[in-house]
Parts: sequence; structure tokens; C-alpha cells
Amino acid sequence: MATRFHFRLEPLRKLREALEREAERGLARAIQAELEVRAYLESLDAQRLAIFESRRLGPGQPLDLELWRAGERFLVVLERRQLEAYERLRQASAQVAAAREALNHAHRDHLMLVRLKERRALQHEKEQQLREALAMDELAVLRHHRQSA
Repeated sequence: MATRFHFRLEPLRKLREALEREAERGLARAIQAELEVRAYLESLDAQRLAIFESRRLGPGQPLDLELWRAGERFLVVLERRQLEAYERLRQASAQVAAAREALNHAHRDHLMLVRLKERRALQHEKEQQLREALAMDELAVLRHHRQSA
């Protein structure tokens, strides 16, 4: 007697849900890439500090100029690597922001269909209740006519 609710846009809702999950995975990948660049920058900073620590001399120790020059050259290389890493970090941060925006958009699209489905289900339920009430009224009228006849 009661008809089952069928949401005609269910395939689209499932597609939007899958797109939202893919956007979540994309954001996770972007965040992971950003974290890797940050870890690389921290390792470069640690190497820089290690060079400065290795240059410290105790009182009365002779200065090794070759070691000092090699340290200077390596500091220049580290500085270049840091600049490149900061550029990669800027790009990774931009990708994270873009991935967040894509996830936000995908979530809104999916949520819109979920809410539409809920509203349509409620509307279907109300219509179903109205049909049942009308059927019960008709039965009551028919019974009343039989009893009065």
C-alpha cells in the first residue's frame, strides 16, 4: 500500500560523494607534501647549525682555514637549497589552499544533494500520510453509509 521513496538524483549524489572523498584524499596528499618540505627545511636548518657548532674553537685551538672555507662553501649551498625549499613550500602551501577550496566546494555540492534528498523524503512521507488519511476517511464514510442503510 505504501510506496517506497525513490530519490531520482541518487546516482548524482553518489557521484558527488565520491568526488568529495577524492577531494579529501587530494587535500591529505597536499598537506603531506607540505609537511615533507617543512621537514626538509628543518633538516637544512639543523645542518646549518651543525656547521656553526663545528666552527667553534676552544681556547688555544688553531684555526683550520681549509675547514673554514669548506664550511663557508657548504653554507652557500645550504642557503641556495633553503631558498629553493622556501619556494617549494610556497607552492605546496598554495596547493594546500587550492585543495581545501576544492574540498569545500565538493562538500557543499554533496551536502546540497543530501539536504535535497532529506527534504524530498519528508515531502514524500507527508504525501503518503495524506493519502493514507484520505483512504481512511473514505473507509469511514463507506462504513457510515453501510451502517445507516
